Amino acid sequence: MVLALLCFGVLDTLTKLVAATAPVVMVLWVRYLVQTLLTAAVLGPRMGRRLLQTQRPRMQLLRGVLLLVCSVVAFFGLKAMPVGEFTAIAMLTPLVMTLVAAVALREPISWLRWACLLGGLAGTLLVLRPGAELFQWATLLPLLLVLCNTAFQTLTSRLAQTEDPGTMHFWTGAVGLALASIALPLAWTALPWTNWLAMVLMGVFGALGHFLLIMAYTRAPVAVLTPYLYLQIAIAALSGWLVFGHVPDGWSWWGMALIAGCGVFGTWLTGRELLARRDRRPAQSTIEAIAAVDAK
Repeated sequence: MVLALLCFGVLDTLTKLVAATAPVVMVLWVRYLVQTLLTAAVLGPRMGRRLLQTQRPRMQLLRGVLLLVCSVVAFFGLKAMPVGEFTAIAMLTPLVMTLVAAVALREPISWLRWACLLGGLAGTLLVLRPGAELFQWATLLPLLLVLCNTAFQTLTSRLAQTEDPGTMHFWTGAVGLALASIALPLAWTALPWTNWLAMVLMGVFGALGHFLLIMAYTRAPVAVLTPYLYLQIAIAALSGWLVFGHVPDGWSWWGMALIAGCGVFGTWLTGRELLARRDRRPAQSTIEAIAAVDAK
């Protein structure tokens, strides 16, 4: 999960760099073309036809559509907002996912973990303090991203219980490539080689990040992985400083520290609770069995 977040941090930074000059359709077409080709080249020789075989084609299609929508929203959001602030608003996603894990996935959540999540929300509010610059029309884009990303990650955790990670990864890239190809003739334009290089790198880091994300969900429940998602705020702030020279103010740093602290403590609580439940049950869960087989 941590490696996936690092890849997504690079992806967001590259997205903001090319958003000023490249059409969104071309950017997404190159990204998904690279992802699909890399997946086929790496996994095709080993998996063969199994790379295309799925028990849930409709869910795979929906997952690909959701990721494409997330990519479009992130493109325009990062074009209008600093990387750190955009990521901070998007970090409402872990809070929404915890509600999904508790209600839809029926994962037990203790009151201490709820307190950690509320602390993370408080830290997010410190980063987002109501101000004229952030609360514009662009604020709606990361909020829309929260909804789409929550659905995408929840669907990923469900599919990871029965589907091969390689198959999921290939389907996601292929669906995005097919949809972007439909609109490509309407948006094609000449671009400098630096833009092409950046778009290819977006495809590489996007492919690697989502493959790592799938592998993470085959090894742990949503509630376990949720606290780690908060690291993306720090990664975004660092990239915003290194690449764009944007430095968050003091209140934002305090908010990031609160988010990180609550995430670490929540992770420790989750691990302790899972160990306690595992001691009380004799059999492996489905997700644990898949992880054990895959580790071999």
